[in-house]
Amino acid sequence: MAEFIETIIVGGGQAGLSMSHHLAQRGREHVILERARIAERWRSERWDSLHFQFPNRMMRLPGQAYAGSDPDGFTHRDDVVRFIVDYAVRNAAPVRCGVEVTGLRRTDSGRLRVEAGPSTMEAANVVVATGPYQVPKLPPAAAALPRGIHQVTANRYTNPAELPPGGVLVVGSGASGFQIVEDLLHGGRRVHYALRGHRRVPRHYRGRDFGIWNEEMGFTNRVASTIPPGFRPPLITGHRGGHTANVRDLAQRGVTLLGSLRGVEDGQAFLNADLNASLERGDAEFRTTLREIDAYIEDERIEAPRDEAAEAEARRPGERVAETEAIDLAAAGITSVVWALGYGVDFAWIDCPVRDDRGALIHDRGITREPGLMFLGLARMHKIKSAFLWGVGEDAEHLAEHIVGRA
Repeated sequence: MAEFIETIIVGGGQAGLSMSHHLAQRGREHVILERARIAERWRSERWDSLHFQFPNRMMRLPGQAYAGSDPDGFTHRDDVVRFIVDYAVRNAAPVRCGVEVTGLRRTDSGRLRVEAGPSTMEAANVVVATGPYQVPKLPPAAAALPRGIHQVTANRYTNPAELPPGGVLVVGSGASGFQIVEDLLHGGRRVHYALRGHRRVPRHYRGRDFGIWNEEMGFTNRVASTIPPGFRPPLITGHRGGHTANVRDLAQRGVTLLGSLRGVEDGQAFLNADLNASLERGDAEFRTTLREIDAYIEDERIEAPRDEAAEAEARRPGERVAETEAIDLAAAGITSVVWALGYGVDFAWIDCPVRDDRGALIHDRGITREPGLMFLGLARMHKIKSAFLWGVGEDAEHLAEHIVGRA
C-alpha cells in the first residue's frame, strides 16, 4: 500500500518551508519532497556574484528574520542559502531530499497520488511549491545562431571565466540581464546588450532603500488583479553594496547597447529600432518613482532629507544612443550568448484538470478547483510579493488555514 500523509509539499525552497512552518504551528501532519537539496535553485541556478536584491532586513520568513550586523547591506547568494537552511533546521522541517516528484493524479478513492520514480505516496492535500523560475524562456532566434556560438540561459550562467574567450551578447532587460552584463564587465569581457523596456528606480533615495519605500508605501501588497497592463518589476541589483541600475551608464562603461532582438539569420542578429524608446521609458519610470516617494513623504509627514543627486539625475535629459538594425556576430567578436528572458513553469507532471485551454493555472490564491490541490510561491499568485522570500509566508498561512478547514 502507498504511504499516506495528510499533506505533501512538493519543493524544499522558501515556499515549501514556509508552508511547513504554518502547518506545524497548526499540528498538521505533512512532509516536504525535495528533488535535490534545500534551496537548490539558490545553490545551483544562480551566478556566482549574485547578491540578495533587497536590503538584508527584508530577508525574512515566517518566524525568522535576518539577525545579522548589516541590515542595510545586501548579502551574497551563499548567505541566502544558509538563511534558508537554518530556517529548515530550526523548524525541524520534515524534508526528504533527493526525491523528485514525477507524477500527480487523483485516485479512484479520491486521494491525491504522488509518484516519485518507483515510489508512490498518497495525500489528502498536495501543495506544489516548486517556484516560479523553472523553465528558462528561449526565443526562436536561439535555434538560428551559428553552431560555433556558445549559448547559456541565465540560470546556467555562473561567471565570465566559464564562457569561451571573446565577446558576449546578453539578451533580456530584466534584473538578471542587467546584473549579468555588469558581471561580464567586471570580468573584462566585451559586451553587447539587447534590451527592451525596463523600469529604472533609485537604489537609495531620501534616506531609505527603494525596497523599504516600496514595501512601506504598500506597492508590494497590491493584489495581482489590480496591477495595470505592462507593469514591469524594478531593475535592481544588490551587487557591490547595491547601486542604482542605470542602463545608460553601461554605455559609458563600454557596453554596446542594442534594441530588442528581432531574429538571427546567416550569422547576423537583427534588431528592432526601439533602443532609445526603451531608455526614455526607463527615464520616465525613474522620475515617476521619485514623485511617488516624494508624495508619500509629504502625505505621511515623514522627516526625510532631500536627495539632490537623484533629483538632478531625474532632470538630466538622456542623450540619444546610436541604433543599428543588425550586427554581424563574427565581425563583432561575439562567441557567447546569454539568454535572460525570464522563465515559465512546467506542470506537465500534474495529471489533474487545473489549467485552462491556454495552459494557465486556474486557481484562487493558490487554491484550485481540484479538492486538496494547491500552489504556492508563483509570481503574483495573489500579490506582487507572492513569489518573494519575504512575501511568500502570507500565502502559505492562507493555504494552511484552508487545509485545517478541509480537515
